Amino acid sequence: MDLEGLSGLVDYGVIGLLAISSVLVVAIILERLAFYARLKLATYTSAEALELDLTKRLVIVASVASNAPYIGLLGTVLGIMLTFYSMDFAEGADPGKIMVGLALALKATAMGLVVALVAVVAYNGLLRRAKVLMLRWKIAQVASVEPVAQR
Repeated sequence: MDLEGLSGLVDYGVIGLLAISSVLVVAIILERLAFYARLKLATYTSAEALELDLTKRLVIVASVASNAPYIGLLGTVLGIMLTFYSMDFAEGADPGKIMVGLALALKATAMGLVVALVAVVAYNGLLRRAKVLMLRWKIAQVASVEPVAQR
């Protein structure tokens, strides 16, 4: 495989993985928001069952949030390695080509950070919404229990 093909593979592989991760996070965000909107708290009889349903798929959002910067960094490191490797085959080291190669390599880190920031904000927002719903359920449970008559 030639150097250009390898560079494209690294770019499309890393950027593609980050793009798929961001689409997955957006899909989970929309699904969770729809679920929270149509949730009937009165149908739950245990806090554990409610918590399981409220936090479903949030681990995926948290995983993307924590790993996207590393995936972007991997793309940058591989891109920089390819840039330096291509210098070895060039007749002369053209600073312009080197700078373009390094700038293009950094786009993977930038995309990884953007994906991570969106996922972190989404995770925190969804987790907060889940906690609020749990507290509303607990308050409703306490309110429905009749107070014991005092002696």
